[in-house]
Amino acid sequence: MPIGDHFDRMTDRVPGLGRDPASVRRRIEHAERLLEGLFVVPVLNRPMGLDVILDVVPGLGPITAATLGGWIVWEARNLGMSKWQMTRMAGNVGIDLLLGAIPWIGAIPDFFFRSNTMNLKMIKRHLNRHHPELATIEGEAKRVRQAPGP
Repeated sequence: MPIGDHFDRMTDRVPGLGRDPASVRRRIEHAERLLEGLFVVPVLNRPMGLDVILDVVPGLGPITAATLGGWIVWEARNLGMSKWQMTRMAGNVGIDLLLGAIPWIGAIPDFFFRSNTMNLKMIKRHLNRHHPELATIEGEAKRVRQAPGP
């Protein structure tokens, strides 16, 4: 029995581990939240994640962050995204790696350049276009008051 068949049968039993687009979307959203929005910096009121924290560790930190960003690109490949989209996503991860490669100071521009968030947006656009049943409405709900009637 091929390993792929065994993996497919195993992942059918565990929710969120499948190769279906909904499972992939859920995994990518969690990875992006871990890398870019783990907690909010109180004074700046901006989210910060593992990506910025890892950039403080010289050498190994940016490589680890880029590897995690590369995993998001790999998941996008599994969704059948185009080579052009994949190249753009890999470029985002590469820029993130170059910014983070500057010891200690590299965390500052990386705090503002959110490569994983940009890649997640590209993946969501692809999924909304090719798998409309997975589309989500993002935004803020607002209550609208009606004018009193006659």
